[in-house]
Amino acid sequence: MDLAPSGLILFALIIGIIWLLPLWIIASSSKTTGGEKIAWILAVIFISWFAFIFYLLLAPIKRKY
Repeated sequence: MDLAPSGLILFALIIGIIWLLPLWIIASSSKTTGGEKIAWILAVIFISWFAFIFYLLLAPIKRKY
């Protein structure tokens, strides 16, 4: 597969955006705050998409009353 340099840069940019998308969604979400939000972001960085799926299903861990 022979990609031109501009095609390779575009491919890398798209992959980067896809990788950063869960981080942006968690950071801008109002489902969690403070330390819990930081913990979810770190989980997504180190565990990736599995943690993001758990975030969508489980967050927030503690209910606000």
